[in-house]
Amino acid sequence: MSTPTTTATTSTGTASDERIAEERGRIDELDRRIIDLVHERMEVSARIQRARIEAGGRRVNLSREMEILTRYREELGRPGTSLAMTLLELCRGRV
Repeated sequence: MSTPTTTATTSTGTASDERIAEERGRIDELDRRIIDLVHERMEVSARIQRARIEAGGRRVNLSREMEILTRYREELGRPGTSLAMTLLELCRGRV
């Protein structure tokens, strides 16, 4: 046997479902923007690497990467370090 659904439960459930759907739409939009920014970061990083190599330097600047890791850790905690490492790997490849 199924339990009867009251009108209050149905309208609350519907309102909650609509709110969840709206918030998920917002997350999807934020994710799209984040991905676009990561692509832009990859392009900028590639230009910097080319300029550094053309000037006779190394492709990777480890002290700069440490600055980035520190910034992400300070702003986001330990998971920020993992996020920064992922971004660095995407932008410069594995070292």
